[in-house]
Amino acid sequence: MTSPASDITEDALQDVAERLADSGIAVGRNLFSDALLNDLLDDARSLAAAGTLRSAATGRGTGKQTGALRGDATLWLDDPACGPAATRFLAELDTLRQRLNRRLLLGLSEVEAHYALYPPGAGYARHRDRFRDDDARVLSLVCYLNHDWPPEAGGQLRLHLPDGARDIEPQCGTTVIFLSADIEHEVLPAMRERYSIAAWFRQRPVR
Repeated sequence: MTSPASDITEDALQDVAERLADSGIAVGRNLFSDALLNDLLDDARSLAAAGTLRSAATGRGTGKQTGALRGDATLWLDDPACGPAATRFLAELDTLRQRLNRRLLLGLSEVEAHYALYPPGAGYARHRDRFRDDDARVLSLVCYLNHDWPPEAGGQLRLHLPDGARDIEPQCGTTVIFLSADIEHEVLPAMRERYSIAAWFRQRPVR
């Protein structure tokens, strides 16, 4: 039975859980409602127009770099500048965290997420989402917000898998969830503005 606090159906959740258990990657297209996705896109565009999104960095502490490996601008969804849609989406992600814990016993304790805007020509070089000295990130999630994205516009998420690369088109509503420590990936350069949300489900650090 679907929780009234979430738009995610039991069938969609079961499919995600089974695919994560089988291959470490799940791609869904109906996890979140169209109304919420539209509100998120409007919010992200308003924040971009106001200059609130900030150039993203790679690394941590004194090793942080901007622009070398990635070209997106971001804003964490818990920032006060974000609108109600961001709060609703964070609640959905936390419900998803709890439900995946019950099925897969992942020990996920929290979730973090940000808007990401890739301007024309920008991408993100091949990488993993887990820091070498921090094992907190367990699952990565990307949810796309652009409608009617043509293949020639680029911007695909490329997953580097043992049997070869797999490209995911950044169509609105497509959601990709994968194991943060295992899956190398990159964002191919986009030919138009590309909006998405990136999130990480975290455990309490062991190391």
